[in-house]
Amino acid sequence: MSASDEYRDRPVRPYVITEGRAHPTRNTLRPETLLLANPEAVLPLATSREKRALVEMCHGVLSVAEAAAHLSLPVSMVTVLASDLIDGGQLVVRSAPAQQLPEIDVLEKVLNGLRKL
Repeated sequence: MSASDEYRDRPVRPYVITEGRAHPTRNTLRPETLLLANPEAVLPLATSREKRALVEMCHGVLSVAEAAAHLSLPVSMVTVLASDLIDGGQLVVRSAPAQQLPEIDVLEKVLNGLRKL
């Protein structure tokens, strides 16, 4: 896939999709942030096609980066759309499960091995 295919020209310009904003209302949204649709939320009638698609695909947990790939939009644009939907209560942020730390004896073995180098 070439760079021109990645972000194909659209009849609607990016600043129209994000309502003229380049920055999300939340600085905590990163590409790995997990999004989930709020099943109790109702989308307003004036919700854009892109926001509707984002909520629809987030009925299962989806990262911002994955959503951007599915929507064929830059991650920066999806963070703006997602932050609007989070502010409106249509999306919620889910934390990634905490990774289990290795046992202390494994860490000691690794440290001892590194010291021998």
